[in-house]
Amino acid sequence: MGFDRAGWLQGVRAESSPNCDARPPVAVDLLVIHNISLPPGQFGSGDVFALFGNRLDASRHPFYRDIEGLRVSAHFVIERDGRVTQCVSVFDRAWHAGVSVWQGRDRCNDFSVGIELEGADDQPFTDPQYSALEHLAAQLVAALPLRGAAGHSDIAPGRKTDPGPCFEWSRLTAIKRVV
Repeated sequence: MGFDRAGWLQGVRAESSPNCDARPPVAVDLLVIHNISLPPGQFGSGDVFALFGNRLDASRHPFYRDIEGLRVSAHFVIERDGRVTQCVSVFDRAWHAGVSVWQGRDRCNDFSVGIELEGADDQPFTDPQYSALEHLAAQLVAALPLRGAAGHSDIAPGRKTDPGPCFEWSRLTAIKRVV
């Protein structure tokens, strides 16, 4: 396994998102952990990929009207069963962090890789997710000059709450949490 020259991890599913652009010339040294479920608190709908692909049908759920037109993505999504899907090359800037600051640097999308865990703040993540996250983080550490990991809530406090209190940081050993 490993990354190809275009920044795509071999051996995982790819579902490309248009919600990305070129990074500025800076080191990619932060891993950002998120959670997402669509509809909120429900898993396995496939709607996360529809959102990231700008194909989310707002008529499918009342909540979707609130996020209609949102242009977001992440580099990776880890589903409840541990399946990893890559949506954006690690060499490109995915639109996952929004307004954010880490260790005095703003615009975290410029220098981070975003991983979305299918989940919710108030629900435990699964063993297969932690296993897949650990393996993916090890691959990223081997390929990029990552210095640490942070939650979305760490880089956007007051605005974001994910990955939430149910995320067990102690299970992510491939890289240290640095906030």
